[in-house]
Amino acid sequence: MDSYQDDPRWSVAERVAAAARRRFPADVLAVAVHGPLAHGDDDGGGDGEVGLLIATYRPGAGLASATRRVDGVLVDLSVAAADEHLRRARAITALWPLTADRYVTTRPVHDPTGWLPALRDEHLARLARARPAEFTDPARQAWYRGCAAHSRAARLAGWYKTDQALLMLGEARLSAATVNGLLSRTYFRDPGDAVRRTGLAGADMTEVGAVLARQAEELTARGRPVDGTIDDLFAG
Repeated sequence: MDSYQDDPRWSVAERVAAAARRRFPADVLAVAVHGPLAHGDDDGGGDGEVGLLIATYRPGAGLASATRRVDGVLVDLSVAAADEHLRRARAITALWPLTADRYVTTRPVHDPTGWLPALRDEHLARLARARPAEFTDPARQAWYRGCAAHSRAARLAGWYKTDQALLMLGEARLSAATVNGLLSRTYFRDPGDAVRRTGLAGADMTEVGAVLARQAEELTARGRPVDGTIDDLFAG
């Protein structure tokens, strides 16, 4: 038996999948685990989280996305029609570095038609044909969020609102990490993985500011500066 199947979270995932199929027998196309449990290389045990993706044959099937703790395990249920999941898999947004892993790395709990490989292939095919601008434009949006969070963190620190400043600094770190992911076409397992792999996990205010400054230069080199005039704003 694979080691991940010994994990208490896998038992919860199987029970949730069985309940969904029992309650909506004509609607459930596939159920898959994503996140750390799908990778099978962490020791989350019963205290970890289970990310479950459920694809239905049609929209509005009765199932709905939800989050609950079941037997001490946090279950994050993402439900959508199969076509909607495929549409999301084709989207490249500012959050792509944090969402791509759920399309590429899954473990099936129920997939009698082999739909999950099709979901993965749809996403990979989309990446293969993506133009550079399709990553640069969302990277620019992520940069704006990071810059705003960093500026607010600096103001809060100047007002000695340390807790709030640290919270905003964390947002700036994550945004800067997603910019790096978009510019390098690198996806991460989760926000913690993003800031670790980009070297931003322990970055202070000055270091995050320096990263954002370098990213602004790269975005400018890729075709459009982050700063502009009012006319530039309306030009898109």
